[in-house]
Amino acid sequence: MTDTESHSGEERNAESATPQQSDLDYKINLLFGGSVVRKDLVKAVKGNAIVPSYVLEYLLGQYAASDDEATIQAGIDAVRKILADHYVHRNESELVKSTIREKGRHRIIDKVTVTLNDKQDVYQASFANLGLSGVIVEPATVKANPKLLVGGVWCICDIEYFHSDDARVVPWILGSLKPIQMSSFDYEGYLASRKGFNTEEWIDLLIQSIGFNPEMFGRRAKLLQLVRLIPFVERNYNLIELGPKGTGKSHIYSEFSPHGMLISGGEVTVPKLFVNNANGRIGLVGYWDVVAFDEFAGKKKRTDKALVDIMKNYMANKSFSRGVETLGAEASMVFVGNTSHNVPYMLKHSDLFDELPEAYHDSAYLDRLHFYIPGWEVDTIRSEMFSSGFGFVVDYIAEVLRSMRNTDYSDRYQQHFTLGSDISTRDRDGIHKTFSGLMKLIYPGGEATQEEIEELLRFAVEGRKRVKDQILRIDTTMAAVNFGYSDKTGTWRSVTTLEEDEYPDYYQARRPETDHEAEPSAESEPAQEEAAVAVPSVTEVAAPLFEGHREFQENQRGVSYETLLMPYLRGATDITIVDPYIRLPHQGRNLVDLLALLAAAKNPADEIAVTLVTKEDRGEYAQQHLLMLKDIQDSAATVGIQFTVTWDETIHDRSIRTDHGWKLLLGRGLDIFQKGSGSQFDLGSRRQEFRQVFAFGITYINEQEGAR
Repeated sequence: MTDTESHSGEERNAESATPQQSDLDYKINLLFGGSVVRKDLVKAVKGNAIVPSYVLEYLLGQYAASDDEATIQAGIDAVRKILADHYVHRNESELVKSTIREKGRHRIIDKVTVTLNDKQDVYQASFANLGLSGVIVEPATVKANPKLLVGGVWCICDIEYFHSDDARVVPWILGSLKPIQMSSFDYEGYLASRKGFNTEEWIDLLIQSIGFNPEMFGRRAKLLQLVRLIPFVERNYNLIELGPKGTGKSHIYSEFSPHGMLISGGEVTVPKLFVNNANGRIGLVGYWDVVAFDEFAGKKKRTDKALVDIMKNYMANKSFSRGVETLGAEASMVFVGNTSHNVPYMLKHSDLFDELPEAYHDSAYLDRLHFYIPGWEVDTIRSEMFSSGFGFVVDYIAEVLRSMRNTDYSDRYQQHFTLGSDISTRDRDGIHKTFSGLMKLIYPGGEATQEEIEELLRFAVEGRKRVKDQILRIDTTMAAVNFGYSDKTGTWRSVTTLEEDEYPDYYQARRPETDHEAEPSAESEPAQEEAAVAVPSVTEVAAPLFEGHREFQENQRGVSYETLLMPYLRGATDITIVDPYIRLPHQGRNLVDLLALLAAAKNPADEIAVTLVTKEDRGEYAQQHLLMLKDIQDSAATVGIQFTVTWDETIHDRSIRTDHGWKLLLGRGLDIFQKGSGSQFDLGSRRQEFRQVFAFGITYINEQEGAR
C-alpha cells in the first residue's frame, strides 16, 4: 500500500461513525493480552479525579485489560465505583475522615509522603488530599518504598481510626499501604512478543501507549515522541526540549511513569535535588529514575549559582558531594521550557538556547546535554491526536523500561558504521546514549537491519549536533565538529539538522571561522542550492533551472508549490498532472491551490489546458469524488483554465509534464503537506510555506535537453 493510499484510508476510517478495531489492535491483544488497555478509557473513568494517568491505568489494567466490549464496560464500571468509593477529593476530605471514624477502617487512594520525626524516632505519613499528617508508618514499609521519603507516591491505603485520651497520640493508623505500580513482569515474554511485530507496528504500539494516535504522526514525529522516553530507559541521560506552548512537553514526565518526578524549574534547590547537608538526606536524584524540570525557560529567572555548579558536575560525572563524601546516582535529567520566538528569529539574533536563564546559558552546562528535541517541530496537541486504540498499561511498560536501564546497546552500530574522527568524547557519549535508548525502545532484542540502525544513528547524531552547533555560537573557543559517519566501504555520510537545511544562511551566520574550514557536508550543498532556487531574486530569474533530484525531510517548513513547482510550469500552455489519488477533500484543495497559482501567473487574456490523469473512486465516496472534480472544473473555467479529467486505473507513479519540455517526478504527488490544526485562523491554512511537510522527493527532468 502506498503512503497516499494508507493516508486516504486513515482519514476515511476517522470519518466513520462506527470505528472498528484495527489489525494492529487485534495483534496487540493477541500477543500482549492482559498487559494492554484501550487508551481512551482513561478519559472515560477520570471524571474530576486529579490523578496521574498511570494511576487510572493501573486500575484499568486490573479490570479492563481486554478487547471484549462487555468486559471493558464492566471494567469501566468497576473502576468508576472504586474511584467513587476510595479516591479522596480534597473538598470531601472531612467526609472521608468521618467514614473512617464510623467504620473504623476504610480504603483510600491518595498521594502519600513520609518524613522522619527524629525527635520521636518515628516515620510519619501525610496524605495530600485527605489532609492528614503525623500518621505513624512502620520502618519496614518505608524501607520497601523509599520514594515515600522523596516526592511522595500514589498508593492504595487502609486507614484505621482509634481514639485515645492521650492528646499526643495520633488517632489515625496506617493499616496497609500498596504503591500503585507493578511488582513484577515477564521480560522474556515481552521480548518474545515483540518479535510478532514489524518495526512500524511496534513504533505505533509505543505511540499508542503514550496515548497518541499514530496515524496523526509521520515517522520523524514518532521518533521525536520516543526520544521523550529515553530518560526512562537510559541511566543519566540529559535531555532538553524547548518549543512552543501546548505541545505536550511535560506530559510524559508527569503522567507516564511512576518512576518519574516533574517539578517546577523555580522550585529546585540543592537540598531538594541532591543532598541536604544539614541532615544528610539524599534528594530526588537518589530515588527517581527521571527528574524533569518544567517551565525551565525564562531569561530573567533567578537561579542558584551553587545549584548550577553541582548540576554540571552531576550531569558530567553522575556524582555529587555530601560534605567530604562523593555519592553517585542514576537519575536522568530532563529540562523542558517554552520558546517565545520562532527558529529563524533565534538563529538570526542569538541561538536556540536563547530562552534559558542566564546562568544556564553557559557552554559548560550545555555541553552536558545529550539531545535537544526541537519542540517547534512537535504539533500542538489537539483532540483528534489522542488514541482510541490499545497500548501498554502504563505501569507495565514503565517497569519494562526501567529493567532495560541495565543493558547497553550503544555499540550496536559499530559493525556497520564508524563515527567521524573529530567527534569529541562528550559528543560521542551523547550520540551513544541516544542511539542505545532508541535501540532499547524499538529493538529491545538488539536485532535490527543495517538500514534500521542507520536511521537511529542519524537521528542520534542530529540531536547532539543541534546542541553542539549552538554552543559554537556561545563559545568561540570550542572547535567545530564535522558530524557524520562512514560505512564499511569508507563512504562518508554527513548529518545536518532540519533547521540547518531550512535556514542555511541564518544557521551558518554566527559560526566561528574554523567552522568554514571543516569538510563541507554532502547534504549542505543541495540544501543551499534549494534555498537559492526556492527564493529567487530578480537577478536569478534568468538563471538555468535546477535539474536532478531533491529530498525534503519530514516536518520541514518553507516549502510551497510557488517555489517547488511554479518555476518549471510558468509559460506552459498544456500541463498534464498524473496522480492516482486526488479523492479526498484535502487532496482536492491541494489541486485547487496549484490551479490558482497557474491562473495568477498567466496573462488573464490567455487560456491554458490542465489535464488530470487519476483513478476513479468506485467505493462509497464515488459520488462525492465526481462532484468535487466537477466543482474544480467549473471554478477553473472562470479563470481561463480548461481543466479535464482522464481516468486510468493502471497508473501508480505521480508526475507533472509540460508542453515546453519539463517533467517533474513527484514521490507523493501533490499531497506533501501535513494536516495541521485545521483551524481557519491557522496561518498554515493560508500560506503553504508555514506548513510542515511529509518526507518526499522530487526529480526535475528537462526532456527538451534530453532530446537534443
